[in-house]
Amino acid sequence: MVMANPSLLLESIFIIILLPCLSWSCPEYQKQALLQFKSSILAIHSSLHTFDSWNSNSSNCCLWDMVSCSSPSNSNSISTSSVVIALHLSNLFAPLMPSSLPSNVLAPLFFIRSLRMLDVSLNSISGQIPVLGLGNLSNLVHLDLSYNSINGQIPALGFGNLVNLVHLDLSLNSISGQIPALGFGNLNNLVHLDLSWNRFNGSIPLQLFQLKKLQYLDLGSNRLSRELPEEIGNLTKLQRLSLGSNKFSNGIPSSISYLRELEELDLGNNSLSMEIPSDIGNLSSLSSLSLGKNKLTGGVPASMQKLNKLNSLDLEGNLLTGEIPFWLLDFKDLQSLQLGGNNLTWNNNMKIVPKCRLFGLSLRSCGLQGDIPEWISTQTNLSYLDLTMNQLHGPFPQWLAEFHFLSYLFLSHNKLSGSLPTAIFRSSQLFSMLALSHNNFSGELPENIGDAKFLSNLMLDGNNFSGPIPQSISQISSLALLDLSRNRLSGNIFPVFDLQANLLYADFSSNQFSGEVPTTFPTDIEILALGGNKFSGALPLNLKKLRNLERLELQDNNISGELPNSLLQISHLRVLNLRNNSLQGSIPKALSNLQNLQILDLSSNNLTGEIPIEFVNSLTGMIEAPPNRTSGVVLTVVSFPFQRFITEFAVNELIVNWKKSKQGLSSHNIDMYFLLDLSNNKLSSEIPASLGALKALKMLNLSFNKLFGKIPASLGDLQNVEGLDLSHNKLWGQIPIAFTKLQQLTTLDVSNNKLTGRIPVGGQMNTMADSNFFANNSGLCGFQIHVPCPGDLPPAPKLQEHDNKEEPWILLEATGIGYPIGFLFTIGIIFLAGYFNPSLPSNSRCCHRHHHPHRLIKQRI
Repeated sequence: MVMANPSLLLESIFIIILLPCLSWSCPEYQKQALLQFKSSILAIHSSLHTFDSWNSNSSNCCLWDMVSCSSPSNSNSISTSSVVIALHLSNLFAPLMPSSLPSNVLAPLFFIRSLRMLDVSLNSISGQIPVLGLGNLSNLVHLDLSYNSINGQIPALGFGNLVNLVHLDLSLNSISGQIPALGFGNLNNLVHLDLSWNRFNGSIPLQLFQLKKLQYLDLGSNRLSRELPEEIGNLTKLQRLSLGSNKFSNGIPSSISYLRELEELDLGNNSLSMEIPSDIGNLSSLSSLSLGKNKLTGGVPASMQKLNKLNSLDLEGNLLTGEIPFWLLDFKDLQSLQLGGNNLTWNNNMKIVPKCRLFGLSLRSCGLQGDIPEWISTQTNLSYLDLTMNQLHGPFPQWLAEFHFLSYLFLSHNKLSGSLPTAIFRSSQLFSMLALSHNNFSGELPENIGDAKFLSNLMLDGNNFSGPIPQSISQISSLALLDLSRNRLSGNIFPVFDLQANLLYADFSSNQFSGEVPTTFPTDIEILALGGNKFSGALPLNLKKLRNLERLELQDNNISGELPNSLLQISHLRVLNLRNNSLQGSIPKALSNLQNLQILDLSSNNLTGEIPIEFVNSLTGMIEAPPNRTSGVVLTVVSFPFQRFITEFAVNELIVNWKKSKQGLSSHNIDMYFLLDLSNNKLSSEIPASLGALKALKMLNLSFNKLFGKIPASLGDLQNVEGLDLSHNKLWGQIPIAFTKLQQLTTLDVSNNKLTGRIPVGGQMNTMADSNFFANNSGLCGFQIHVPCPGDLPPAPKLQEHDNKEEPWILLEATGIGYPIGFLFTIGIIFLAGYFNPSLPSNSRCCHRHHHPHRLIKQRI
């Protein structure tokens, strides 16, 4: 037996014991670069603790958090030679909300040329991509700059030096300009490229389709345009291709069928036209296909039957025609099917036995008739169901009310009837969105409606529901949107919502509610519509507690009294509609507090006094249109394992008097409208010249008042005005020549005033050809009303004067000679014509003919 060397054994034991305590130190220059980076971050966020382990007293930065180093080059020796190869710097500020970080904070990292992996995502980095600095990191394999605020363009050479890159993610930034051809053409090792959710424009550079190793390519949600090139078929290794939400046009290239390894294809939300390629069924690995929201025509290709791995199919919102093929429901793995919004038709006579188990189904506007199809009752896993805009009738099925996983149900615009089953609102149900608008449902709302604790959007408008609103509805803490408008609901006691509830939008308009205007809503509610009811009394003083109201509609009620100052303390108001009530008193100067107002309708009341100058001068919301305001749209993203349903709910239209008729203004584009309507009151003053400062106004209506004086020339500064109504007042003077500057004007009514003078000529004034809009004035003239002005009449001809004094006698002599000659000439013509006959016949025709020359001579003389 050979004895081991004791000293060697002792040395080995020492190494084994000590090895966990040893570590490989990073180079000093790399440590200093990291400390400099930390210092730059702390200069902006001094309280950040993410870098606590990055200590200058520590000699080895390889032990720091978020830092990875390479192993020593010689594994048989205890070496301290290692370098930093990876920095995991994502979401440094969690759970705080970071403020913007300038991109130059990354500069110290560009000295660590050994880096192979750099992740700085989710850090609100702003400014341009530091391409020059990144170019030093030629060993980079993985670069992630996603979820930041990077802007500007990528330089022409882009990432050309980073030839080892395998993974590049620039998604969810604000990068603009074209995708540089040279900057990506050299990245031949690239496997994963994500440029989605930016602002890239132009076409896809063809060099991108030479990156033969690409498996993942996402260019979605940009502004890319033109047609998809046939070269797309070169990327035969692709497993995921997403080009959705751009502006691509023309057809889908047939070469796309070469991508046999493709598992996910998203071309949705573009302007693609023509038919779906007939050989799309060759994509045998495809599990998700999204072609929705395009302009595709033709039918569903028969070759799709070969896509037996399909679990998500979106063809919604195209121009597809023909009958919906029933073999779509034979795909055993299918979980999401969206076919709505086409010209496809459903065969209502066919019996269906689906082989799939769907999570999501959309057959919106597919011609379904009769009861809700019975085969849907087999899809008990459904979480999303959209059958809107069909011809369904009958009651709400009990089996549908008991679907335990159903969260999003849309049955609006059908002919369903009867009362709602109480099972819909059981606490065990998961309903988040319930849209039953525009049907024939009737009866009272179920008392247990408040048990639907997950409900966020409830739309029951346009039905025949009656009775009071159940008090329990206020217990739905998650409720954000409630629309009960256009029913027959009544009562004078409203549910009392918790002040901190989530309700943002509530529409109770066009019902039969009575009593005082209710104010029992959350303080953060933004849109409150109570118009078209029977509310009476004065406006309540505690309306001011609804401090975040942006839109308040109380039109067509019986509200009386004066406008309270408390209402005018809701500084966020953008729309205030009090049309057709019985309000009295003057327009309060405190309206100047509402500086965000863009639509103010006080028409058809009993307001008196003047239009206050202070109020006009402070309507800054009407002076210039504020940019980037949120629109009246509720955007909902419903996510499933293989599909995202994006659903938009537009807030109900705002009904106003627009260009001489009632029109609905789309809430989706509410930012486009600026309106001031004070018509049908008893206002008596001059029109303030300061109204001309409201340059954003599109409609100004001051008609049917007692306004007097001249029309201010400053109204010609309303550069965006389309409708201007000053009729039925006591205005005098001329129509200002400045009105020729109103290039957007389509309707001008100044009738029933005391205006005089010429109607201005030029610009849009030349198109104001309806004389009724100028009628009943004191003396208007102009070609628009076919009344010539005095200056337009030609001068009367003057007699020429001659030196010959004998001219009058000569004229008299010529007259004396001319008359006898003319008389004899006439008698001769009559005689030759046979009117004088020596022998007169005895019949009655004689007398008749004898009468004619008598009359003829008299007429000629």
